[in-house]
Amino acid sequence: MLSIHALVKLMKNTLSPSLLTWLRCFDAVARNGSFTIAARELHVTQGSISQQVKKLEEYLGITLLHRGGKTLSLTREGARLSLVSGQAFQSLNQAVDKLRQTHSRKDVPLNLSCSPSFAMLWLTPRVGDLLREQSGMSVRIYGEFHSLDRFGMSVSGIQVGIRFDPGHYFDLHADRFLDELLVPVASPDFLRRHPEIQSVQDIPTDAMLHDASAWHNAPATVEWDTWLEGMGETPPKHSGVHFNLSQLAIVAALSGQGIAMGRLALVYDELVSGRLVVPFPLAFAVPSKAHYHFIFRNEPTGTNAHLRDWLHSAGEQFTADRDDLLERLDVQTLSS
Repeated sequence: MLSIHALVKLMKNTLSPSLLTWLRCFDAVARNGSFTIAARELHVTQGSISQQVKKLEEYLGITLLHRGGKTLSLTREGARLSLVSGQAFQSLNQAVDKLRQTHSRKDVPLNLSCSPSFAMLWLTPRVGDLLREQSGMSVRIYGEFHSLDRFGMSVSGIQVGIRFDPGHYFDLHADRFLDELLVPVASPDFLRRHPEIQSVQDIPTDAMLHDASAWHNAPATVEWDTWLEGMGETPPKHSGVHFNLSQLAIVAALSGQGIAMGRLALVYDELVSGRLVVPFPLAFAVPSKAHYHFIFRNEPTGTNAHLRDWLHSAGEQFTADRDDLLERLDVQTLSS
């Protein structure tokens, strides 16, 4: 049986482009435990991934994966190779990232992946302040839903990201720069048509507007349930309209379709203008289970560091403005 030491030595002497491709495919399958997810990560077909791993097994003369129905697991040799290949590819990614950041210039665009609703309603109206502070800096903002990982960011040329989620990134750094509070919001017109809604108990479930994709793999009703539980209520079986973007739920509320569970970072301007209001007196803002994180692969330098520092500064200013608004609206904040 081929030892891992002998395998490493063999790889060192015969690391051809084909072998590198086979190893990259195997590494993706081993990390994700799935041919389908690995194929999605590498932007190839599932059949191609399976074929490349099979070629690696034939080349080494050993079995790396147990294939049985819907289950997929590593053999003992596969687990040992996965450990080595994973460390090797991670070291390569880190070295390349560091070189790119060290030699980056302000006039080279910074590619930022950002949750769409946050990008549209919070980041975009404020990003001009950053560009005025950092003359010559260029930022490209991509509104994207998917979860981030080190390899995917490297392949797509995304240097940094912003995500609204609970955190817990295993191969990336997640720097929290803004907490979120939840409060129900509705249009004045909707409330005029529904004078019976005077308290949380009066809200019919079919009037609740949901962001069904609050973050990657989040439960479809997590934000309404979080707020209701914070208010001491038992979440009902929901029957309201579900959207895949928080902004869509907000637009539905603005058009008088129901009551949305508003993230204050996203509904702040509408509350200030009065286009949206808190639907009843003695309302509370409840801390969200998710937060806004600045996502990066290696310790930020250059423009990446400028962006991180600015996000923290802008987040602190917004928190102060948000707290002032809640005080004016007589909305109390529950402690987390």
